[in-house]
Amino acid sequence: MDPIGLVDSITTAVTNIDAGRKGFAIIGKEREGRISYETGIANAMSAFQEAQISADPQSIILAEYTFLIQELAFCDETDKDSLSSLTQAIQSFDDAFLVLKIVDDKTLYLGAENSHPHHKKYRVNGLPKDSFHIACISHKTRIQNILRSPGIEPIEKALLKQRFANLSVAQGGYIEKQKKVLENN
Repeated sequence: MDPIGLVDSITTAVTNIDAGRKGFAIIGKEREGRISYETGIANAMSAFQEAQISADPQSIILAEYTFLIQELAFCDETDKDSLSSLTQAIQSFDDAFLVLKIVDDKTLYLGAENSHPHHKKYRVNGLPKDSFHIACISHKTRIQNILRSPGIEPIEKALLKQRFANLSVAQGGYIEKQKKVLENN
């Protein structure tokens, strides 16, 4: 999967979604808004499905990260709760990208293995619950909370469910990376 193409697809999709939402609020522009919104959702869904098929943790969180960055860019500056939530999610994924850089290096990753408590609450499948897992777990919770909100359109719910599923796939792929680097240890 081409990371630049993935980022471009997500960026364009979120731009269309935002333009569509804004179009809903303008008399006489509802139809154009609906078309832009649905096109954006469809394109985002396609990009997230492509990322999921790759099963590559980096591609999956890159897609999610890009979506979040775009949402933050379009977020109304008076919406303090959303700004805070998006900023925290982005920071969590920043940390996840850092651990992705070291998970393939046995010497470096042994530090993570040895620095995380071995109690089950600090482990995922017996492996360190590091910043990658924490980012995925907390973001899945964030998405579940959004899904519980009333008034979300079915097509947007489908996209949220796809994003949620992607995070589980990313964690599964990441666990395989962890196992590989820590085997024979």
